[in-house]
Amino acid sequence: MNRVKSADLVGYGVAILRALDVPADDAELVLDSLVQADLWGHQSHGMLRLPWYAARLSSGVMTAHTRPEVLVDGGALLLLDGRAGIGQVLTDTARREAVARAREHGVGVVGVRNSNHFGTAMYYTRRAAAQGCVAVLTTNGSPAMAPWGGRRKTLGTNPWSIAAPAPTPSGTVAVDIANTAAARGKIYLARNRGEPIPDTWALDSDGNRTTDPSDAIAGIILPMAGHKGYAITFMMDVLSGALTGAETSPRVHGPYEPEKRSGAGHLFIAIDVAAMGATGDFLESVGRLVEDAKRSPLAAGHDEIFYPGEPEDRTATSNAAAGGVALPDRTRADLVELGSRFGISPTF
Repeated sequence: MNRVKSADLVGYGVAILRALDVPADDAELVLDSLVQADLWGHQSHGMLRLPWYAARLSSGVMTAHTRPEVLVDGGALLLLDGRAGIGQVLTDTARREAVARAREHGVGVVGVRNSNHFGTAMYYTRRAAAQGCVAVLTTNGSPAMAPWGGRRKTLGTNPWSIAAPAPTPSGTVAVDIANTAAARGKIYLARNRGEPIPDTWALDSDGNRTTDPSDAIAGIILPMAGHKGYAITFMMDVLSGALTGAETSPRVHGPYEPEKRSGAGHLFIAIDVAAMGATGDFLESVGRLVEDAKRSPLAAGHDEIFYPGEPEDRTATSNAAAGGVALPDRTRADLVELGSRFGISPTF
């Protein structure tokens, strides 16, 4: 794997999206979200996905110019029709609107229908936390998981994120979870790296546990925590799909499907910490939570306890110090091939 400077990846990706008629600011947002995921160590949601987005833009199932329509504006509550726009742009719009409404009403709730894949959920909740809000973001996705007791893919991984202000180096604590044993993108990443996956992640198309990522992609991803993971992903589809008027999982299409409308939905909730009481008291309380967790006696096989979001912060610092993103060879080859279609040569 080669190390690539973040700025080089952003510039290269922006040039590709601009060639596909994406406005400059929107292209910058998309690439910042992808490269930040790579820096955090979540390469399943990083530059690996740019060719998928480009294919969807080329086919027209995702529109280059994102112009959401307001369907409901109830003050603290807003519902948007994303009109098949870019998921990152729509979700950051939801973040801005939710925070602004939380400033006025104490809480802001924004639903989005007819959207697309938005990358890493904590990219947006961390932004809201940096603005003084506790933030919750849910989304739904294309079928990946069978319902508990079934054997047909019916539900998506349907990830969600919660972030809050905190007295930590990054100023936040944050969690970003897919409800499957692993995010589907991690299986694609393992395939790109030529690596096996744990046999606890997925079943092949015959219903057998597999360590082959290609067989896992064709098969079924297992839920986290058994029936609990299934129940959580079901309810995330209620919030993201049914409540917003978006599609629900069997009818949602993923970012790697180049010619099918996504129909995905998102729900963004922001709560203004200051509206609930003194911000200093809140931060002190969160700080105590962090300290209590980190001071716990260590279990066998562990060297340190991390608070939510700390592994990503440390990985980002380490990657930046090492010279940027370590791109798997296949991901780099895919990016080079993508740029060649538009006469864009990489600087990495």
